[in-house]
Amino acid sequence: MSRFFPPAGSPRTLALAQMANSLGDGAFYACSALFFTRVVGLSATQVGVALTLAWATGMLAGVPLGYVADRFGPRRTAVVLAVVTAGTLTSFLAVRSFPLFLLVACLYACCQGGLTSARGALLAGLVEAGERTRVRAHLQSTLNAGLAVGAGLGGLALTFDTRGAYLAVFAMDAVSFLAAALVLRRLPEVPPAPVAPDAGPRLAVLRDRPYAVITLLNAVMYLNMPLLSLGLPLWIVERTDAPKAMAAGLLIVNMLSVVLFQVRVAQRVTSLRIAARITGRAGWVLLAACGVYALSAGRIGALATVVVLLIAAAVQVLGEMMQGAAAWELGFGLAPADKQGQYQGFFGMGPQIARMLGPVVMTTLLIGWGTPGWLVLGGLFLAAGLGMAPALRWAERGRTRAAGTLTPVLVTA
Repeated sequence: MSRFFPPAGSPRTLALAQMANSLGDGAFYACSALFFTRVVGLSATQVGVALTLAWATGMLAGVPLGYVADRFGPRRTAVVLAVVTAGTLTSFLAVRSFPLFLLVACLYACCQGGLTSARGALLAGLVEAGERTRVRAHLQSTLNAGLAVGAGLGGLALTFDTRGAYLAVFAMDAVSFLAAALVLRRLPEVPPAPVAPDAGPRLAVLRDRPYAVITLLNAVMYLNMPLLSLGLPLWIVERTDAPKAMAAGLLIVNMLSVVLFQVRVAQRVTSLRIAARITGRAGWVLLAACGVYALSAGRIGALATVVVLLIAAAVQVLGEMMQGAAAWELGFGLAPADKQGQYQGFFGMGPQIARMLGPVVMTTLLIGWGTPGWLVLGGLFLAAGLGMAPALRWAERGRTRAAGTLTPVLVTA
């Protein structure tokens, strides 16, 4: 059972909190677009612009809110942000204008970005260094399971397609964040980092250039997320003989695979050097997945197309799990112990950058270029994966120099 449940104590409590709000988030993601257009009365363009600005704001808020978690304690910060997130979700129920919607959406995204930072710092402070990647894998499995169940509940609301059903989903999401806050209160607090006179700049992560490069390479690898949620649905409809419902089927295959196998894959990642090597291998695996996806183009028949897509999805999720486990090891292992909050906030920008760039990259490469676009996308995965090892060596040289001069571990401009 250890494959499915994290160890007792703080890891299991963190997983319970993750499960609580992922249930609500799954329903929210399934219904939010229609809620904003049908209930709030916004146009699709307004919703798209507001959410893009909101997620960009939330991405930038991760580092300063991570610094707050370092200074005042990550548990306290996470509890406060979870409560405020519940408040913003409740505010959505009363929003009926674009400016107010934009304001609430930005606040919601900032809280989510800060929660990611605080929870990362909380995990780093409560779990031994050698166990962090495995525990993080458990949390990812929990997240996927909760999102899947929540999406099913959201699907019921979409079936009813009434104002009351959408309002119930948002209320449920707000309650889920309050439940997560109550669960997080059961954890011990990680002592805030002491502020020394010679501690260096407050937001030291902004001067850590190797860490920035590793985060950027990780962002390229995380393009596998918009590939699954946006690129493949468009590709299936525009370029293949597969039924449209196949896009949902591939998403289910991905989620179930992560729930079942992510912890097993993460057990192989036990050091920074291994993490860098596995990131390189993940690049090769994702390149192979792109190559198989490209074979689904043209008129090869519905059944053959479905088989090809399923094989490619299985290869992709393997690369995704390898990359995810390696990324967690790098993100935690290269962060100074007293600055985990701001470093996790910065590292968390990787997935957000991928989400922001995803629509342009996917539509240009896959729909615009077709089969050659798949090969270019696979080349991007491979280049980013192979670039991780030299980036890690750069970071380790900076750590060695910093340790030799008894200064904080960072590379200054």
